[in-house]
Amino acid sequence: MKKDRIKISLLNDVKLNTKVCVMGWVRNKRQSKNVSFISLNDGSSIKSLQVVLDMQIFGLHLTDRIHTGCSLKVNGNLVESQGKNQNYELVANEVILLGESDPDKYPIQPKKHSFEFLREVAHLRPRTNTFSSIFRIRHAIIFSIHKFFNERGFVNIHTPIITSSDAEGAGEMFKVTALDLDNIKNSKVDYSKDFFSKEVNLTVSGQLNAELGALALSEVYTFGPTFRAENSNTSRHLAEFWMIEPEMAFYNIDDNMDLAEELLKYVIKYILNNCVDDLEFLQDREINEEKSLPQILRNDMPLIERLKIISDNSFERISYTEAYNILKNSKPNKKGKFKFKVEEWGIDLQSEHERFLVEKHFKKPVIVVDYPKKIKAFYMRLNDDENTVSAMDILFPSVGEIIGGSQREERLSILKQRMKEMDLSEKDLSWYLDTRKFGTVVHSGFGLGLERLIQFITGIKNIKDVIPFPRTPGNCNF
Repeated sequence: MKKDRIKISLLNDVKLNTKVCVMGWVRNKRQSKNVSFISLNDGSSIKSLQVVLDMQIFGLHLTDRIHTGCSLKVNGNLVESQGKNQNYELVANEVILLGESDPDKYPIQPKKHSFEFLREVAHLRPRTNTFSSIFRIRHAIIFSIHKFFNERGFVNIHTPIITSSDAEGAGEMFKVTALDLDNIKNSKVDYSKDFFSKEVNLTVSGQLNAELGALALSEVYTFGPTFRAENSNTSRHLAEFWMIEPEMAFYNIDDNMDLAEELLKYVIKYILNNCVDDLEFLQDREINEEKSLPQILRNDMPLIERLKIISDNSFERISYTEAYNILKNSKPNKKGKFKFKVEEWGIDLQSEHERFLVEKHFKKPVIVVDYPKKIKAFYMRLNDDENTVSAMDILFPSVGEIIGGSQREERLSILKQRMKEMDLSEKDLSWYLDTRKFGTVVHSGFGLGLERLIQFITGIKNIKDVIPFPRTPGNCNF
């Protein structure tokens, strides 16, 4: 008999008194003298299916071998449930134990586990309700992003993971080598003898390569892994994460901001419409978790309501200078509450500053535009004041910066001037400069960190818990 998925085949299209076949893992078991109730989940839904075993038919020789973590194949009849917690249940007429589980050693028991513990067993944590919900939502977010760009005629391109470009100092990089490091005796490595005959790294951004695609195909986007070798073990940083980086020819900074806001709203609306069960579960989980916290640390509104406010309202747009003035004159700054005091114009905004603007001052997402050139990359278009560039950051509650982008500098002479100011080699980036020599156009782009977006949508506090296998300093397990 063909296998039925619990969500797609049963819960969404219930046909009572029909024969079905399900396969999954045991979440829990309750047993009495006459009957055994098994909660079976196949990962397709937060909802498990209750399987009823008549002890006169199956007996202890089978049911005593069934424990949390076991995998089963069950054939039976789907009937209306007599219990209180579910509408339907499966009365089994055949049960095949596919894989046993030692009840004394299986780490994911049906009880509350801390996130810290579950990171230690990340290979098994998707079997919990919390992580199965997170990873289903992660999939839906990824799908909706591709759907958004496809509907608008964008071309998805793959940019290199191994690169000789340092993406203008976007972060510390992981070196890639085929050399036998154990046998290198000199302190200086001769990369001319390496596989690529030069020093190469794992990419920190696909942007520069995506620009090349945009200046031929008009509208492109990348969606791939990026790597930062920063020794930062915070709740907002990973060494390996995923980035969405669209690049658009003939877009100015305003077009860029419009597209970025449209993308974020589109994704959130898609999740609200298609992941109701998982969102409701995560919302209830968050409410229960926050009961033990002081009121000041609790969210002002439930998860789903927070998402609806984002999707239904326009983002606030302000200049960096306006943001600086708001922060400088704010009570937290005057009373010394900020860890990084706001004094001189031109400082790089910290997470505490970003969250103040979003959560306290405007109480909505904020787009900050026109940053000081000295804190931004060389490729960002120089404004007429020659002190700022057409750069924009989108700031969200809880996570701070979620998107960073700019209008790119299309004028060859100014681009060369900015590279000289920042001591960047024209020779190394000659391929990049060629796009300004041959048919240059106004163009823009941005980068969206997937994991930070997932953090916001799921309400999960630590970025390590929204990626299946987190890579952080000192941690590269599984």
